[in-house]
Amino acid sequence: MPLRWRWYCGLRRQIGLLMLLLHVFNMVGGQIRYSIPEEMKKGSVIGNVAQDLGLDLKRLRSGRARIVTGENVHYTELKTDKGILVVNERIDREQLCGDVTPCSFSFEVILENPIELHRITVEVLDINDHAPVFLNKDKAISFEMSESAAVGVRFPLQSAEDLDVGQNALQDYILSPNDNFILKQHANPDGSKYVEMVLQKPLDREGRPHFSLKLIAVDGGTPQRSGTVNIDVTVLDVNDNEPVFNQSVYKASVVENTVTGTSIITVNATDADSGPNRLITYSLSKMKGGTVDIFSIDQNTGTIYVSGQIDYEKDRKYEVRVEAKDQGGLTGTSKVIFEVIDVNDNAPVINVMSFSSPISEDSPPGTTIAVLNVKDADSERNGEIKCSIEGKLPFRFESSLTNYYNLISDQHFDRESVSEYNITITATDFGSPPLSSSTKLHLKISDVNDNPPLFDENSFSAYVAENNSPGFSIFAVSARDSDWNQNARISYLLEDTQVSGSSVSTYVSLNSESGVLSAVRSFDYEQIKQLQLVVKAQDGGSPPLTSNVTVTILIQDQNDNPPQVLYPVQTGGSVVAEMVPRSADVGYLVTKVVAVDVDSGQNAWLSYKLQKATDRALFEVGSQNGEIRTIRQVSDKDAVKQRLSVIVEDNGQPSRSATVIVNVAVADSFPEVLSEFSDFPHDKEYNDNLTFYLVLALAVVSFLFITCLVVIISVKIYRWRQSRILYHSNLPVIPYYPPRYSDTLGTTGTLQHVYNYEVCRTTDSRKSDCNFGRAGSQNPFPTTNRHPLLI
Repeated sequence: MPLRWRWYCGLRRQIGLLMLLLHVFNMVGGQIRYSIPEEMKKGSVIGNVAQDLGLDLKRLRSGRARIVTGENVHYTELKTDKGILVVNERIDREQLCGDVTPCSFSFEVILENPIELHRITVEVLDINDHAPVFLNKDKAISFEMSESAAVGVRFPLQSAEDLDVGQNALQDYILSPNDNFILKQHANPDGSKYVEMVLQKPLDREGRPHFSLKLIAVDGGTPQRSGTVNIDVTVLDVNDNEPVFNQSVYKASVVENTVTGTSIITVNATDADSGPNRLITYSLSKMKGGTVDIFSIDQNTGTIYVSGQIDYEKDRKYEVRVEAKDQGGLTGTSKVIFEVIDVNDNAPVINVMSFSSPISEDSPPGTTIAVLNVKDADSERNGEIKCSIEGKLPFRFESSLTNYYNLISDQHFDRESVSEYNITITATDFGSPPLSSSTKLHLKISDVNDNPPLFDENSFSAYVAENNSPGFSIFAVSARDSDWNQNARISYLLEDTQVSGSSVSTYVSLNSESGVLSAVRSFDYEQIKQLQLVVKAQDGGSPPLTSNVTVTILIQDQNDNPPQVLYPVQTGGSVVAEMVPRSADVGYLVTKVVAVDVDSGQNAWLSYKLQKATDRALFEVGSQNGEIRTIRQVSDKDAVKQRLSVIVEDNGQPSRSATVIVNVAVADSFPEVLSEFSDFPHDKEYNDNLTFYLVLALAVVSFLFITCLVVIISVKIYRWRQSRILYHSNLPVIPYYPPRYSDTLGTTGTLQHVYNYEVCRTTDSRKSDCNFGRAGSQNPFPTTNRHPLLI
């Protein structure tokens, strides 16, 4: 096949090159075919190329004729001087083409000026140069046949090979003449032949114990060639006696787990034949239970050995069939019985038949936790078992049926103390040495709702600054429940209590899952100082268990209120003035600024400071008590009208303040004061009719003058007496607070918001107006106190 393929590929390349040259040069060429036998000598003439192509020798020389293509061009040579094609190298058809027929090769001859291309095909003809050959011709074909072989028995013979083809190939087989064997030839689908030797007459070893035959293979060539192989046939004696054992049944004992290779017993058989027919080989035939894999036998001596694992628990007895076979193929049999002796090689096996997990913690003692089946495949004492529990656990064993054990609880369970048990059960046999095995049970104790939720403390306190945002998280209560799962799932509830006449739910809300208390509204410290509420924790058991805790929420003050000036009262329509005589000494108490801050703590600590003054060298303000006093002797040069601006600040962060204007009249008489404070404008409507009302105004003014004079004198006497008492007293100055000014927390005063003050006076009596306290309000100053000058 390789030669044929190469020839085919070479042919395709030659055709392709030819077509290419014809296309490029548009030339015209010829084609010649020669037939020659293989094995021609070098230089033998294949053909006259010049004559066959119609070319003269001059054209061959001038055109430089030469062979240009073809894989097998080395086989031929072109003689341009003679125009002939000769053999250049020995051509072996079998090497070139194998069994492919016909066998040929092609090449091209090219000439130049002008270019011409001619194809030449050389067909190689087969000659009978190979004889049929047997593969193993130097080795005879040997057969051993029993003299009892039946007529018609076939014996395949080796085939011969011939490299030639056609008539020169293998044609026939011939067997040397004899009386007992003939040949039968057969053809394969590919045409090749094979033969069989057939016994046509019974053999007689005593008459002819050996045959030497020849098998001849011939071809059809001329001269004819052949190949020969020898056939040796040996006639065997008939074996008419079978081996016989000296015992029909053998018995032996073997300990389980016997080491492989240990000999147990030797069997013996004899054969009455002589010669090779009496030679015996032993073997074990297949028996039930795979015994053949457990035992082996020495085929010559008959000794049986252990070759596998002997297990008493699988088979307590083995039966083995032993065969003794002579050289002729006749056999005798016997049986061997092995009794297996048990050893303690199996640990107990624990099987959990039933296991209750989890088990309720309120299960009474004596409850069955698990049912175990414990077995040991060994026998007698090796198979007796005892069970035990590792460690000190509240369990014990009770035996019910054979090989069955009940695991029983021995005391009450408490899941909160021990929620689960790892139980290691060990089973031990009574063998020597004893063997044991263990298994582990993971017992979980299911929960019973027997524990209420517990808070970490008996009460909680939380702080929240006033003016908080609604929804602000104030505090989170937390309770724990030593139960498990649903029984330990805690919900928080807010008890419906009253705070200042309202439900506590209008102040705070409680998240039932997280226990977070949140503000429902913005708190005002001035209205409510603290909240006290009750939170209940309830678990998810059935029935549920609860516990309560008191939570106190303290509202923390913020500096959200500025100071409020109670005195002097600031009015919009009249001038309120404090009167200072020119004879007043240093430290004379002019008046006192009274202010309060409804905040608490340091947010309500007030300080007073003189911000502006007509004459800053005349007056000072007590920073803590708000008292306005003279700091030098009043002189005649001092203006009658003095205006002081006092700022009141609290101590908050940041601080808040209020400003009050205090008018002071420095004079000894009322007319002098009146003349200084009479420059305020009047309404236009009165100016237009001033003449008309002159007499009336004079009468009214005279009346008011006399009345005010009496009042002023009384007030001044009263104030003088009071100031002297305070000035000469060793007691600390206590600021004045209105009767209804109370301290809610007991530390700092606050003023209720229901107080309103409206006092208006003008220099014109027609514009004077007094508004007394309305219903629901009360003047913070009693009428018995000192009065400022109202003008």
